[in-house]
Order: sequence, then structure tokens, then C-alpha cells
Amino acid sequence: MKKQAIWIAGAFFGGFILLSMTTFTSNDQEKWDVPAKYQKMVNPYADAADDENIGRIVYAKHCKSCHGSKGKGDGTKAKSIDTPMGDFTDDSFKNQTDGALYYKTYFGRDDMPSFDKKITAEEDKWLVINYIKNL
Repeated sequence: MKKQAIWIAGAFFGGFILLSMTTFTSNDQEKWDVPAKYQKMVNPYADAADDENIGRIVYAKHCKSCHGSKGKGDGTKAKSIDTPMGDFTDDSFKNQTDGALYYKTYFGRDDMPSFDKKITAEEDKWLVINYIKNL
């Protein structure tokens, strides 16, 4: 009886450990629902030449500290944030529409702040989208 109780407790504890490992070690971000209006939004500056490097400058000022200089989610503040950083070089990121990225960037959620009031020029917003899609 004692061996059976130990075996059951061990199986229960082992199952709990396995379940918690699969739940808490995932680096996948939870699904971020983007309204259809933004999914379909067209980037009016998609083909614009950024001769003044506005996209890079704005990224360096507002995004680099969390997302890193190469967009891999390894910025200096990344480890202090609970939400996993997205990797801008990954195909799953690059396959998002410009409108979806616009929505996520300028409305934010959780640890991702809204930049709608910090980056006010519409052209600058889109040039940042162009920049991060090319990292």
C-alpha cells in the first residue's frame, strides 16, 4: 500500500512538472487579434525612399532598447519585460501585413506601449514599419 501511494504521488508530481514545463517555457506570444480594418490597411509609403533614414532613427529612439539593434528581441530592456519579444527577422513576423504591424506598433498591448502619441507624423510611422520589415 505504501509503495502504491509513493508511486501515485510520484506519477502525479511528474505529470505536474511536465505540464508546467510545456505551459511556461513556450516563447510563442499569445495570439494578437488585429481588427480587419488594420489587417487590410495599405502602407502608403511602402515604396518610399527613406533617404533621411527616418525609419532607422525612429526605431533607434523608440524600439531598439527592447527589440535590439537587429530586431531579434534582444535589446537591453528585453530581459526585464515579461512579454516575449518578437523576432523581426523571423518569417512569421515578415509575413504579417503592414497594417497589422501598424496596429500592433501604434496601439500596443500589455508590455508593448502605444506609440501613437510619441510618433505623430503618419509618414514616420510607416517608415518605421518599412524599416523593421527589412531587418
